[in-house]
Amino acid sequence: MSSVWVGARGTIWDYPGFNASRDAEAIRKAIRGIGTDEKTLIDILTGRSNAQRQLIAKEYRAASGKDLKDDLKGDLSGDLERIMVALVTPPAVFDAKQLKKSMKGAGTDEKALTEILASRTSRQMKEVAQAYYTVYKKSLGDDISSDTSGDVRKALLTLADGRRDENQRVDEQVAKKDAQILYQAGEKRWGTDEDKFIEVLCFSSFPQLKLTFDEYRNISGKKIEDSIQSETSGHFEDLLLAIVKCATNTPAFFAERLHKSLKGAGTDEFTLNRILVSRSEIDLLDIRAEYKKLYGRSLHSDIESDTSGDYRATLLRICGREGEQEQKS
Repeated sequence: MSSVWVGARGTIWDYPGFNASRDAEAIRKAIRGIGTDEKTLIDILTGRSNAQRQLIAKEYRAASGKDLKDDLKGDLSGDLERIMVALVTPPAVFDAKQLKKSMKGAGTDEKALTEILASRTSRQMKEVAQAYYTVYKKSLGDDISSDTSGDVRKALLTLADGRRDENQRVDEQVAKKDAQILYQAGEKRWGTDEDKFIEVLCFSSFPQLKLTFDEYRNISGKKIEDSIQSETSGHFEDLLLAIVKCATNTPAFFAERLHKSLKGAGTDEFTLNRILVSRSEIDLLDIRAEYKKLYGRSLHSDIESDTSGDYRATLLRICGREGEQEQKS
């Protein structure tokens, strides 16, 4: 698995003493027995990294001639099936499928589309676009184009193209210049120059944007979020605010999304699954910490009170307990 999907603050790591054929055999028995042995499936699939799960799937196919994903789909159902299938899907393919799902059918799920495109790095997006084409034989850009319009389309296409600068060095002069551009494009004029917002917010690196937002506050006396809220509206406003949040504090952005998925009317399992699975090897420890800071409760306890059964057990294993692995940095 490409290293662009692995960070230092995940809750799931490579399993030491890993043996793909032994795991594949144990999973085969768990699925083939009378009644599925969910506990074994949960233990193995949440206890291995995604790269290791790909090796298990390979061994599984070699030994049984069957696709692990298909067997999981045939043997499980509902939320448990969806999270298990997500766990055995390579990260770029998982994102590609989530993007497709957000654009399929009547209406677009702008929140999911925004969440993925605003938070992924350029290198991740390049892999997602490639995976999207491999799976659907269509370009991600074409599907976004036919599913969205106006400024939202323009911004999403820029993000989908993976054109954000990845350089972590910041330039104070550029930040001053960009802050001025944003000020002139919004607060300072009659009507808003949306293109300028897209230009700065979709191309600059996150550390550079952070500095630009500080400079913006110096010039205008306002937070960039406040200006975006008063100058833009609808999905475009939501997208720009998501970018600002990700640039300022990505884990806090995901903590808020998780909280909404758990505390709204009924649990939004799709968002819950997507964030826990996709951030489990990147920054889920930090997301947990931000969640606690924002809501005064642990993510673990909110998942526990909001879900049930084997599905809950799987989510809790991915999430990990407060205090577990906190020493990792």
